Amino acid sequence: MDTKEDRNVVDLLLEQHNQIKSLFGQLTQAQGDQKRDLFQDLVRLLAVHESAEEIVVHPTARKEIENGETIVDTRLKEEGEAKRALAELHDMGIDHPEFDTKLAALGRDVIDHATHEEQEEFTQLRAKLPEDRLRRMAKALRTAEATAPTRPHPGAGESKMANLLAGPPIAVFDRVADALRGWRESD
Repeated sequence: MDTKEDRNVVDLLLEQHNQIKSLFGQLTQAQGDQKRDLFQDLVRLLAVHESAEEIVVHPTARKEIENGETIVDTRLKEEGEAKRALAELHDMGIDHPEFDTKLAALGRDVIDHATHEEQEEFTQLRAKLPEDRLRRMAKALRTAEATAPTRPHPGAGESKMANLLAGPPIAVFDRVADALRGWRESD
């Protein structure tokens, strides 16, 4: 059986998409402390997931897949909108009267975004890149996730550089940059 360390970047991202979809579903039924905890889990997962994608996956997709520039620019726009909506929800809290309605809208948008990534970006990456490169990307993704912000920062931007600069403190930034540099140099 494959361990998390053996999987490629597409498999890891698909697993995270399933976790995100599950959390949205669980949130519709939850109340009180359970709802608060689930929402915090969702915030953390979305923030880390999107930051890592923006650092590792989107730059590769931009260069390697057909219509990469257009596809990535569209996904980044969606991610920026989702960050703003998630930050608004985070600030208003689960007890706000509009929380559930806004959460449902965010859920639809995030799931639609994930579907587009899976169909337009991940499928092409899997088809065009060798398995060993996809596995190296998974390692870089895990490194980026380990130091990514754990809540949305919509003002920071959706680029690779914005995530690296706005996220972790300088010492952690250096470790991420070193890991990503080593991954890039091995390609």
